Amino acid sequence: MTEHNTGSHGSYEVIVVGGGAAGLSAALVLGRARRRTLVVDAGEPRNAPAAHMQGYLSRDGMPPAEFLAVGREEIARYGVELVRDRVVDVERGEDFAVTLAGGRHVHARRLVIATGLRDELPDVPGVAERFGRDVLHCPYCHGWEVRDRAFGVLATTPMSVHQALMVSQWSKDVTFFLHKVAESDLSDDDLRRLAAAGVKTVPGAVAGLVIEDDLLTGVRLADGTEHAREVLFVAPRAVPRTGLLEKLGAEFQETPFGSYPVVDPTGLTSVPGVWAAGNAMGFSEQVINAAAGGYRAGAFINGELLMTDLDASAPR
Repeated sequence: MTEHNTGSHGSYEVIVVGGGAAGLSAALVLGRARRRTLVVDAGEPRNAPAAHMQGYLSRDGMPPAEFLAVGREEIARYGVELVRDRVVDVERGEDFAVTLAGGRHVHARRLVIATGLRDELPDVPGVAERFGRDVLHCPYCHGWEVRDRAFGVLATTPMSVHQALMVSQWSKDVTFFLHKVAESDLSDDDLRRLAAAGVKTVPGAVAGLVIEDDLLTGVRLADGTEHAREVLFVAPRAVPRTGLLEKLGAEFQETPFGSYPVVDPTGLTSVPGVWAAGNAMGFSEQVINAAAGGYRAGAFINGELLMTDLDASAPR
């Protein structure tokens, strides 16, 4: 690799874009493998609205901010550099030239894109303000904490039926508000399963939430009727932060949850030298899955760099 006169610490073996579970995990593996690594973190974790994260063995119930703080401390032990900044441009040549919003220019032999996604919430008054508290999206993340309460599920697409059926595992008092879905959009199988799960179906658009003493107490329809509920599950529209991968010319594929990069089992994209990890490569990567994906990418990158260098230096 050519050295670049870009100021202090301008050249790295690997740059990790994104400092969430996936990015920090990749950086931890790379740091322990003695790879000169930079993490660029814009500080926008998807799970920031949540008070706690669940389902991560040995870290169940840990606040997301605390989890990330511990991760940052761990990578620092191995000499990994982390900067709070945003990557605004990337170019691929002999190596990858990365431009940060703060004006810094850095270079790397390999990239890990772990930029995640953002959740675009349904446009119902009160939903954004309550999200992560008593407006939730994932029963695996929050179901235990709100078990046996009066659930509502806001339908935004026919796929919302799946969410209504899933949350019935945590409460037998579930009301499915059709909102933007017509009853005629539901299949016979949908109706049969909803009935079997004991889910009550309510037609009509939802106009807002009923809040009393800073608690959700009901859902109000456009016709003025109110239904007492303590928890409302919604299905945000996932918006992947994949602009850098698009800039690099990565191949994408359409999924029911949006367009995501085509990757191999290690997270390698169609662009040589570029890996994706966490929610940048798929909608359903929970924290524990994202961390595992970052670990896998970091390990394969280290091995690939090792073999590349050995092949380059081996006698011909």
